[in-house]
Amino acid sequence: MPITKNGSIAGFERAPGVTIKTLTDGDRMMLLEVQIAAGAVVAMHTHPHEQTGRLLSGRMRFQIENETHDLEPGDAWIIPADVPHEATGIEDCLVVEVFSPPREDYR
Repeated sequence: MPITKNGSIAGFERAPGVTIKTLTDGDRMMLLEVQIAAGAVVAMHTHPHEQTGRLLSGRMRFQIENETHDLEPGDAWIIPADVPHEATGIEDCLVVEVFSPPREDYR
């Protein structure tokens, strides 16, 4: 489906305090909305997908390999495939992310 109406997608909890909504997905990319509560952690992990995103609201700490970044609204990132990374909500956060190729576990 090429159009997703606001409020029409139910989210799922990826980790305590981390909710993901798959907004759209195609053959080569996927768009997500991610809510990360203050203090919630997406533990260090890797995946074979390239990942890019933008923090819309809140503040978060992102560790990408051995570098730590404190992010504010408007900040964006790209993470190559198979690079270890972790995200922690400093405040309640709203994030949009794109994965390529799409993640089957988020469909």
